[in-house]
Order: sequence, then C-alpha cells, then structure tokens
Amino acid sequence: MTSLLTRNETLVAVVIVLFCILAAVSDPNFLTVTTLSDLLRASIVLGIFAIGAMLVLISGGIDVSFTAVAVSAMYMTTKFSLAFWPEMPWYLIFTLSVLLGAGLGAINGLFIAGFGLPTLIVTLGTLSVFRGFLLTFVGSDRISALPPDMREFSRMVIARGTTEGGDFYNLPWSLAALVVVVGLTAFILHKTMLGRSIFAIGGSVESARRIGINVRQTQFFVYVYVGALAGLAGILHGSMNRMADPFSLVGLELSVIAAVVLGGARLIGGYGTITGTLLGVALIVLVQNSLIVIGIPSTWQSVTIGALILLGTGLPAYQAKRAAARAG
Repeated sequence: MTSLLTRNETLVAVVIVLFCILAAVSDPNFLTVTTLSDLLRASIVLGIFAIGAMLVLISGGIDVSFTAVAVSAMYMTTKFSLAFWPEMPWYLIFTLSVLLGAGLGAINGLFIAGFGLPTLIVTLGTLSVFRGFLLTFVGSDRISALPPDMREFSRMVIARGTTEGGDFYNLPWSLAALVVVVGLTAFILHKTMLGRSIFAIGGSVESARRIGINVRQTQFFVYVYVGALAGLAGILHGSMNRMADPFSLVGLELSVIAAVVLGGARLIGGYGTITGTLLGVALIVLVQNSLIVIGIPSTWQSVTIGALILLGTGLPAYQAKRAAARAG
C-alpha cells in the first residue's frame, strides 16, 4: 500500500504549499482574500472539467473532446435563447446547456460503448467534428449581448467585500456548481454500484464482465455524464466571462488532464480520487495565474505544466517499479 508521504495527493499538497510560500516571499500581497477569491474563481470551470476527465480515466478511457462539447453546448444554448426566448430564466438556460452536453457526450458513448472503438481516437474525432459543425452551421461570431438572465447570474455572489487595503473580492454563485458536481460525483463513485462498476471496468474490462457488470451501459453513462458536466462548465464559462465565444476554451485539455494526472489518476484506469484531482486543479491554477509573481515569464507556463505532468506520472511509475523489484 502506498505510503501517505509518497501518495500523489501529499506530494501535490506539498508543492502547493511551497509554491505559495515562494509567491508570498516574492509578493507579500499574494496571500490575501482577494488573491484567494481570484484563484477560486479560476478553478470553477477547470475543476468541473477535471472531475469529468477523472471519471473517464478511472473507467480506463481518455476524453479530449470535453472542451468542444462545452463550447458547442454553451454557444448553441445562447443562440437558441436569443432567437426564441431572450427572457429565458438562467436555470432553464443552464439546464438546456447540460442536456445538449449530455447529448453530445452520448455520441461519444455510442461509438465507444456501442461499437467498441478506442476512446482517444473517438474523442479526437468528435473534438474536430463538434467544433467544425459549430463554426460552420451554428456561428462563429462572439456574442457579448447575452440573454439578460445569463448576465444577471454572472453578478450573483455568495459573498463580497473590500479588504483593509481597499481591494475588492467576491465569491460567485458559480462556485456552488463546482461544490454540487464534486458532491454528486463522490456519491456516484463511492456510494453506488454504478461507481463500483466504473472502477471495475477501469481495472479490467474482462474481469468486470465475468462478475456480471454491464460494461457497455457503464461506459455509456460515463460519457453522457461527462458531456453533461462539460455543458455545465461551458455555460458557466460563458456567463462568468459575459460572452459566448465559439473559440474559447481551445487548448484547455492539456491543463485539465495535467490536473487529473497530478492528482494521482492512472492513465491505465482503475484509480483516481476527487481530493487528488482538486489538489491538481489548485496547482495548475496557481501555475497559470501566479508564475509572473515569482519572477517566471508567463511564456514558461506550458513548460511548467509539461514538467509537472512528467513528474506526476514518472514518480508513481518509478515507485511502482521499485516496489516490484523489492517484491521480486
């Protein structure tokens, strides 16, 4: 059993603490309520994406189409609302985006669970198909005049205030969506037979079949659920940024997968934790938003994230190799 001191979650937590200490030394204003609220805000969409990506990795697959699903669901929902019901309540707008995301996720599920095609190949294909369809048939214009209720939701906050130094901070209600997603996913994974089935097929598909698990239904659920989460993340992104941009979120896949891998999820499937994933998200957000504070040019962001991925995957592999050598 992996020692607490060598688990990915512990290592990532230590790196986060060291990074915060370094940033605080470089800029004493770093450890403030304002900075914390900004980092939490930046974690919402990335965190929801990461929870979905974690679920796919646990099931033994990999999904790179979630950003395309998110943007497509968000943009189509916005266009529909503006065209047919500009006064649509925000909760119906969000529901529609989630349903559209689930529908696009079902397309992935059909090819993967129904036809048994490789997950990476399918999602690479649908990544291009969804984006191409969106830009060709739905629209390519950036929409800043969002439905009124989407703009209203972006102004809804859990808490707001001003620090003694005069800096403003707020916690948006979008953060509650991440909390709900975390709670629901934790319940599914650890309190239901469906969750046990997801872990089982990630460990070994054949073994899962032999003990009576319906592999196809479980895989199909995973991609529909991840599509729904992507639809939610997409509409939250559009609302918080007050713009429906069909070109947004492009390239975020690397950061999301990095966060999940850093959190300890195995690329071969069968293992992953929500705690580790959230810690991975926290580290990636720190890297993305605070490198310049400690004197590292922002152009090194991709290099840093790539190095963290190598560290997050290489160290557990090295530890497993050493453990196998000792056992032998």
